[in-house]
Amino acid sequence: MTGFESSDGQIRVEVTEESPILKVLSVTVAAERVDKAFDRTYKNLAKEVRVKGFRPGKTPRSVLERMYGPSLPDEIERVLVGETLGDAIELADLEPLVEPGIDAGRPEPGAAFSYEARVELKPEIELPAIEGLAAQRPPVAVGDEEVLLQVEGLRERTAPVLEQPEDTVSEDGHILVIDYVGRVDGEAFEGGSAKGHELELGSGRFVPGFEEQLVGSKAGDDRQVEVDFPEDYGHAELAGKHAVFDVHVEAVKKREPRELDDEFAKDLGDFETLDDLRSRVREDLEAQRQNAADQMLRKTVMDSLVEKTTFEVPPGIVERQLAHQIESFRREYENQVPAEVMQSQLVRMAEDGREAAARRVREAFLLEAVATAQSVEVSDEDVDARLDEMAAGRGVPPAELKKIARDQGWHDAIRAELVDKKALDYLIEHAEVEEVAADEDEA
Repeated sequence: MTGFESSDGQIRVEVTEESPILKVLSVTVAAERVDKAFDRTYKNLAKEVRVKGFRPGKTPRSVLERMYGPSLPDEIERVLVGETLGDAIELADLEPLVEPGIDAGRPEPGAAFSYEARVELKPEIELPAIEGLAAQRPPVAVGDEEVLLQVEGLRERTAPVLEQPEDTVSEDGHILVIDYVGRVDGEAFEGGSAKGHELELGSGRFVPGFEEQLVGSKAGDDRQVEVDFPEDYGHAELAGKHAVFDVHVEAVKKREPRELDDEFAKDLGDFETLDDLRSRVREDLEAQRQNAADQMLRKTVMDSLVEKTTFEVPPGIVERQLAHQIESFRREYENQVPAEVMQSQLVRMAEDGREAAARRVREAFLLEAVATAQSVEVSDEDVDARLDEMAAGRGVPPAELKKIARDQGWHDAIRAELVDKKALDYLIEHAEVEEVAADEDEA
């Protein structure tokens, strides 16, 4: 335990180390300063309150003590902690990562006031050799057969759906236009009825067994379909239940794919020939592959660094990261999903997201350590280039975005982002990269 005292003797601090990232400050504020806080609080209170029989500002302290005494110590506690915590941290020569947790006693006139502050600190990281870290990357090249499959998929998805003759016997691949009513124990249930619904046989979109019982039907047919909902069905009120559906087949339709020719390509977009379409498909596949390869490369090199480095992660930073993840999710999806679904997902994230948050915090500390070790620097030109890139992505003039960045103080965050990127680029540049199959486990 180490002790410190302010030059005026009004604050004493004893520091206890609970771990390399957590120190507890036991702070004692002298009785003289406590009395001054009480005096100041009562004087301010006398100016603010109106007490019958006394002029404004002239209510005796004894009267105020009887009226407000029991509630004032809580306020004075906040005042004393707020006034002295910064000095205590400075005396102990600490740099907290997050707002310290406070455990305080109850201040009383004529007595010293004590409280404890739990201060989380940045971990000291001893980096391993960061050259030659193991990393993995899948291939980016796209084969001709893959391009053909993608083009054929486009042909299938864009094929016009044509109604078939009335005597057409349906089979997998046909699209039935159906009206249906589902019942459990003879009672229709919510969501179990529809009119004019289009169902592609063999798609697997309905409850198992439903589509199979419609194979062989024709336009105008009526069929009774019996199914058992799975035990893990999404709607608990139907899980494991036996249901009977009365189904009327209104029509049988089928996709009629077009010929793969230049006219087909022209109808899909800005293509003159089928070869132009194939080239675009190849470019898109390669871009997807490159993105996936980059993600695997970044993840696996960080996996290697995390595995080789041991340090304690401050829990307060993890909680803050988790709260940030939850809030980001809420902002992004709050108008896209029902309120009850949103609330359920937020609760699940709060319960299950701590491990991911801890991993992000650990990676952030590691990249900071790498950047420091390699003396990574980010220039104003680098920040401007990043803003130009962001402006292009958002479709706004660069000057407009740069003004917003100045007004809202984005530069420090962008600079930190670029420092991390350069540190990660260094790790990747000096990694031992293994080429792996695209379906191989990334871990």
